[in-house]
Amino acid sequence: MPQPDVSGVRQTDASLDEDVSAWQVALQQYDRAADKLDLGSAVRDVLRNPKREVTVHFPVQMDDGSTRVFTGFRVWHNVTRGPAKGGIRFHPRTDLAEVRALAMWMTWKCACVKIPYGGAKGGVTCDPKSLSARELERLTRRFTTEIADMIGPDSDIPAPDVNTNAQVMAWMMDTYSMHHGYSVTGVVTGKPVSIGGSEGRQEATGRGVVYTIQEAAKTIDLDLRNARVAVQGFGNVGEGAARFIAELGARVVAVSDSRGGAYNEDGLDLALVARHKQETGSVSGAPRTRPITNAELVEIDCDVLIPAAMEGVITERNARGVRAHIVAEGANGPTTPEADEVLRERGIMVIPDILCNAGGVTVSYFEWVQDREEFFWTIDEINARLRRVMVRAFEDVHRTAVEHDIDMRLAAYMLAVSRVAEATLTRGIYP
Repeated sequence: MPQPDVSGVRQTDASLDEDVSAWQVALQQYDRAADKLDLGSAVRDVLRNPKREVTVHFPVQMDDGSTRVFTGFRVWHNVTRGPAKGGIRFHPRTDLAEVRALAMWMTWKCACVKIPYGGAKGGVTCDPKSLSARELERLTRRFTTEIADMIGPDSDIPAPDVNTNAQVMAWMMDTYSMHHGYSVTGVVTGKPVSIGGSEGRQEATGRGVVYTIQEAAKTIDLDLRNARVAVQGFGNVGEGAARFIAELGARVVAVSDSRGGAYNEDGLDLALVARHKQETGSVSGAPRTRPITNAELVEIDCDVLIPAAMEGVITERNARGVRAHIVAEGANGPTTPEADEVLRERGIMVIPDILCNAGGVTVSYFEWVQDREEFFWTIDEINARLRRVMVRAFEDVHRTAVEHDIDMRLAAYMLAVSRVAEATLTRGIYP
């Protein structure tokens, strides 16, 4: 099998510079839009700062009888347009600055696609891969009690994020419900269908990513049939995006996860790769593939690059090596502002995260609505509604970019920030 063309690529995984936090990146992106909009100083300061931040330290009993203390966070960035909405992640590198940035991005994401939520995020600093299922359940339930005064179907609705899933949401919903004495299905989204979850929620983010890629491809006359696609991250978002774009006839040539990647220039057998990951814990080493690092994947020769893992993987150091025509941000904050500038100069279209990966929160909104109505939609209805939301949002952003001769990220931020600013000014300051 031919080796991938990765000449000149660094052999270490791309990651956010240690001296540049996700929060600094989020502020730079916001300030750029605020400058373009010429926001007044008062509303500018309101939108620049998180509304509420909670840090909790809580004990969890381990299987061996010992007790460990974990640190968790929940941040509301802005709730002017509706209840706070944002996922819960379990990751060793999770800290307050990261969660604060992710909460801000959620505010803009919800506004970008016009769903009536504000932005929130939460997380626990831990390595879930080192925990047993029972330990993970105890950690989840205790963390839920620690933030119980913040969350609720009318105030703050968590959802899955990195290293969390429908089962974690089920534990959160059950814990919250036990404290209230009755089932409160709408307190979280992304939960199992059997307890009030929505059809289509698990694959919604990946499906939404592909809907935006389809629209972007039309604007640059890129035929997705047999287009070469590379996907960094093979979790819920990356695996789904890879599968859906392959169904359109694209050729997925590379995928990766935290342990490494797999490459085949003729196209990967995604079912075989998924089975290998299920059996071994990684896509690396899958049959009929060559190994590839995450750094190599970012700079591989392809038409569409989908960073769907963590933030800060496309930086000033590797942006000039990106060879895709479209970068579709399946992850939150995968591109630093310095890298953004390089990609703009090179004419590479970036579908920004607050638009590209908004499919997940959109179907979370659908789930929340269905829970409140106690009336559930079919998968075809959900996918059709999701497509309408994503296509309309892409058209709004692209039209703004063309009208103002700006890049897609700035256009998305201008729309989102202006919508939140308008809501803030309309509501006024209390008292």
